[in-house]
Amino acid sequence: MEDRGKRAVQKRQVLFLCVFLGMSWAGVEPLRYFVAEETERGTFLANLAKDLGVGVGELSDRRSRIGYRGNKLHLQINQETGDLLLNEKLDREELCGHTEPCVLRFQVMLENPLEFFQAELQIIDINDHSPVFLDKEMLLKVSESSSSGTTFPLKNAQDMDVGQNNIENYVISPNPYFRVLTQKRSDGRKYPQLVLEKALDREEEPEIKLTLTAQDGGSPPLSGTAQIRVEVMDINDNAPEFQQLIYRVQIPEDSPIGFLIVTVSATDIDLGANGEISYSLFQASDEISKNFAINPLTGEIRLKEQLDFERVQSYEINIEAKDAGSFTGKCTVLTQVTDVNDHAPEVTMSALTSPIPENSPETVVAVFSVLDLDSGENGKIICSIGENLPFFLKSSVENFYTLLTERPLDREKTAEYNITITVTDLGTPMLKTQLNITVQVSDVNDNSPIFSQTSYTLSVCENNQPALHIGGVSATDRDSGSNAQLTYSLLPPQDPHLPLASLVSINADNGQLFALRALDFEALQAFEFRVGATDRGSPALSSQTLVRVVVLDDNDNSPFVLYPLQNASAPCTELVPRAAEPGYLVTKVVAVDGDSGQNAWLSFQLLKATEPGLFGVWAHNGEVRTARLLSERDAARHRLVVLVKDNGEPPLSASVTLHVLLVDGFSQPYLPLPEVAPERAQADSLTIYLVIALASVSSLFLFSVLMFVAVRLCRRRRAAPLGVCSVPEGHFPGHLVDVSGTGTLSQSYQYEVCLTGGSGTSEFKFLKPGLPNFQVRSLGSEMEENRNCRNDLGFNIQLK
Repeated sequence: MEDRGKRAVQKRQVLFLCVFLGMSWAGVEPLRYFVAEETERGTFLANLAKDLGVGVGELSDRRSRIGYRGNKLHLQINQETGDLLLNEKLDREELCGHTEPCVLRFQVMLENPLEFFQAELQIIDINDHSPVFLDKEMLLKVSESSSSGTTFPLKNAQDMDVGQNNIENYVISPNPYFRVLTQKRSDGRKYPQLVLEKALDREEEPEIKLTLTAQDGGSPPLSGTAQIRVEVMDINDNAPEFQQLIYRVQIPEDSPIGFLIVTVSATDIDLGANGEISYSLFQASDEISKNFAINPLTGEIRLKEQLDFERVQSYEINIEAKDAGSFTGKCTVLTQVTDVNDHAPEVTMSALTSPIPENSPETVVAVFSVLDLDSGENGKIICSIGENLPFFLKSSVENFYTLLTERPLDREKTAEYNITITVTDLGTPMLKTQLNITVQVSDVNDNSPIFSQTSYTLSVCENNQPALHIGGVSATDRDSGSNAQLTYSLLPPQDPHLPLASLVSINADNGQLFALRALDFEALQAFEFRVGATDRGSPALSSQTLVRVVVLDDNDNSPFVLYPLQNASAPCTELVPRAAEPGYLVTKVVAVDGDSGQNAWLSFQLLKATEPGLFGVWAHNGEVRTARLLSERDAARHRLVVLVKDNGEPPLSASVTLHVLLVDGFSQPYLPLPEVAPERAQADSLTIYLVIALASVSSLFLFSVLMFVAVRLCRRRRAAPLGVCSVPEGHFPGHLVDVSGTGTLSQSYQYEVCLTGGSGTSEFKFLKPGLPNFQVRSLGSEMEENRNCRNDLGFNIQLK
């Protein structure tokens, strides 16, 4: 009940708005134009632009058009000149019948902004129809007892023209008995009335023939004739008389066929056959004869066809009562048709805009007119649309409504609206008409592309093939059409030194990424760049995401031996005392691998030895140690081949050759090479003395150097064991620099290796790692050797 109450209030509000707008427009004087009927098509009527006070070009820009009830295009507008032209020949009689004046009302509509102008076209009648008698011959029976001055109504002629072009008068052919009078009915039509001027004598002249002429008032006048045959009857001196000369009745338009409208009654005081009365319709038009019928005996008038108030509102029915003789009586039945609510409202769509752009406030969607053929309350209408729609109706002049958007629309939320326009009248029962329209919302580029991820991480193995597909990015756009078509591109990198254009490329259509050249993990382990997605709207919108490419290591670098160096001019010989215990550290093979992870895990094994079983290599750290006690029978010089192998797939390896010399103690002079014969060495005593002298001088020089080094080390506040070393000269090749810091011997650390003099075991001691202090150099840089060879018995190596 509350919902019905709210709807009733809303309907009253729309009705009051319609009435108010109608009253406000009622005072506006419409434009009036005149044209004669049958004027040729294309005839100039007026300059509409001048009458409306607008420019000629404005009519075309504002899409001017003419609206007329029923959408009949009687007129047209020349958009270039602003002239109002006749679109077709107009027949006033077809359009208006006998209605005078004949006025066609139309509206001139302009858009942007929407304006309505009322106008009227009055069609002026021309004399193009002659008077016509329905009966070309009329029989008039006149009693011979009729006195002079007696009148006899005759059937009138019909003329489709109106005004002065309609029937003006009637004339009769010259005769001594009758003259004709032109009478006028209540509806304005003229009819002839024959007046007896001289008494008739049936025996002298039983029949008189006359010619009745009907003339209109046109210029030139047109006429029509009918023959009247007057038959003089024997005396019957009483004519039927009706109880009422005028009957007034009202009949609803929905009355059924056969409905009794009224019963007329007439009496005749004559007796016999002269007193018997019969009823009939007198001078009935086709419209009256089609809709009404009278019982000739009882005088009951009944409906023959359904009436339509919207077509004809009233009828004037002439009834004739005739006795058995020639006398008649006349009466008139004025029938008023009352309206019932039998017509639903009609909706005519004048303009519909679809699709409409989103984000546009108060956009005109449709312009339509409503019409109810009923009258009074039955013809009053209210218009509404469904609830929860972003549209509203705005009433304008002459039952025109405009459908507008209430707020900016969002295509991404709703792309199409089905709107039902309901038009209801206020009759009982209420009738309604519904019109369904579909309004589509066109897209505007108001959404930026959105990537599926805020950042992407892609992996690619080094040494890849050029143009290898490494992955892709994906973005979506909520818009449609070209506004949702995306183009992907690489954005300039933040690092100006990163050659992004030579590393990767992107497919602009689908965002797929490709590596342009083979990547090297040892040179570039990972890099980042941004990818942009831009739509094709206007203006274009874009977004970006971060892509990180991680280069995966491949086992493409063989192990490299840092110590002992193999490119020295003279091989490095390791001295081992014969008194060394099992497990004595002979030396340590130091190697690195440019790869990372398990590809850089190195293992060591003794591949070849002069005397197998005497020395062994620790697999994980490369330390070469004695496997058993040394004896005098063991050869003094040994050659060891150590294999260094990584853990990659397939594994890569490198080998290094060690020379080991067994001595009785570190004070023992360097043994002669195996190629020198012992007999010759012993025989040459002079050589021995020279060697002893040279050793003495060298010891003195070495002592001085060690003292100098000790003073410098104290100044640096670094504690280091005093010893002597013999290090092969030469630089490490620059292409073995480990950039990742994940090899067996990383450049991120410094190791101090010292072999102490006078030690019985001659072990390597790894004291402590120094602080990382390096810079990643290019692949052509060299590693710097920090320490030089001090003497032949000890060494101190610092690797950076």
